[in-house]
Amino acid sequence: MIMRSDIVKKGLERAPHRSLFYAMGYHPAELEKPLIGVVNSFNEIVPGHVHLDKVGAAVKAGIYAAGGVPIEFSTIGICDGIAMGHSGMKYSLASRELIADSVEAMVQAHGFDALVFIPNCDKIIPGMLMAAGRLDLPSIFVSGGPMLAGEFQGRSVSLSNLFEAVGAVKAGKMNEEELGLLELSACPSCGSCSGMFTANSMNCMTEALGMALPGNGTVPAVMAHRLRLAKEAGMKIIELWKKDLRASAIMTPQAFRNALAVDMALGCSTNTILHLPAVASEVGIEWDLQEINTISRNTSQLCSLSPGGPYHIEDLDRAGGIQTVMKELARGGLIDAGLITVTGEELRAGFKNAPLPDGQVIRSLDAPYKPEGGLAILFGNLAPGGAVVKQGAVAPEMLKRTLKARVFDEEEAAVKAILGGEIRPGDVVVIRFEGPKGGPGMREMLAPTAAVAGMDLDKDVALITDGRFSGATRGASIGHVSPEAMDKGPIALIQEGDIVEIDIPEKRLELCISEEEWEKRQAGLKLPEPKIKKGYMARYAGLVTSAGKGAILRKPAEEGK
Repeated sequence: MIMRSDIVKKGLERAPHRSLFYAMGYHPAELEKPLIGVVNSFNEIVPGHVHLDKVGAAVKAGIYAAGGVPIEFSTIGICDGIAMGHSGMKYSLASRELIADSVEAMVQAHGFDALVFIPNCDKIIPGMLMAAGRLDLPSIFVSGGPMLAGEFQGRSVSLSNLFEAVGAVKAGKMNEEELGLLELSACPSCGSCSGMFTANSMNCMTEALGMALPGNGTVPAVMAHRLRLAKEAGMKIIELWKKDLRASAIMTPQAFRNALAVDMALGCSTNTILHLPAVASEVGIEWDLQEINTISRNTSQLCSLSPGGPYHIEDLDRAGGIQTVMKELARGGLIDAGLITVTGEELRAGFKNAPLPDGQVIRSLDAPYKPEGGLAILFGNLAPGGAVVKQGAVAPEMLKRTLKARVFDEEEAAVKAILGGEIRPGDVVVIRFEGPKGGPGMREMLAPTAAVAGMDLDKDVALITDGRFSGATRGASIGHVSPEAMDKGPIALIQEGDIVEIDIPEKRLELCISEEEWEKRQAGLKLPEPKIKKGYMARYAGLVTSAGKGAILRKPAEEGK
């Protein structure tokens, strides 16, 4: 059987190459077998990644058991929680492109036959998915799994509760001693943070796309099942290689529609609407934001998971996980169960023996939490290119409101105003020049949304930004406003005291000023100086597209437009 890796190990001319393999301790017999790249994002700064060395060892054991030779290499990984609220967050989204590019470079340079990807957190998962689509080799994903929920004062808690607790302390609803105890309780194990935040959302999307084995999105990091899953992924990649079952055969347009339906049923992070288009673009699939609303209208929300509800990922796993959710969606004809997955079988084979919805953590289509999906795309004169909201986590009082704008040109100023008691019921906090280009890097902003929630203002105050919000956000938090302010989008025209209309059921976002005033402001608009003028982020700002397109980098043919 011809191997792609033969380009680095076969023939007279490759004697020097083989000598370099022998220098690393490889045996000549190993060079007769397929070389499987194991792409591992292990590091010692991300709680979701600190244990991935053990996951990697299990994957490699599975590859050896199935007759392949595993070769592990690393990618970078940023912890969004640690990067949150300061300039370091500018680098998080932009790291997605670095990850995809670095994997491409390693794989193309060394001729791997197939790939096992081991991500676990926010940008690492989509970055690796982008690489898998771009390289189009037999590929499989196995994540590190979610963190367990913590317990504090008799209730389950997670990282989002800590961010909200900061606002509660500022409002006098909690003291600092209680905050200190919560710090020690909220994150009790390694793994991706325990709610349906971005990391777990994307791990669940990977399973729904068919690029990971059943259980990948929900089996907790500390469970032995996670290591068995890793070994199984290692064994399965050899089967995928023998069948030449490549990423493009799995990540089809209908697979992305399936993933979106699961997204809506789970009530996932708004960031999935940033990452799924970016992944789709790597396999040549066009993305239509209007289709998201169509899928959302047709797909009920079946789960109520943190931060919008009381349950965590470990609860979802015990209730049957993504396979039970897909089984119920298939019963309603809302997904295509005939698609091929990395199991080598159709999607329906994975959920054939999954339990039925328990009626609590996972509800049936007959009695959903909400009749529409968890996410919605808003359009209007303030967001002609679209904006995204996690409608499943919005209080009923905030679904349709007319509010007064409080305008800030950076996150820090908004947080200072919120924590300083300057924001009142009936206000909408507008944070602009934080988009992909203006940030640069489209910072994820949990501090302002959590402060609003922690001060019990989430039923009276909305937030709007051309940046993005954390998957741990709840409330009327509307992000990804496109075009962004730095592209002279309408959000740049808002002034203090303007009236903004939010109508989530009708998918509308409007700035209420006259046409004459609109034209006057456009004529007088002056953009600020770039915030970063050198290095990677300066280059990124010059190439990145709008959030409506997934904040991908412009293709070479598009540069200069």
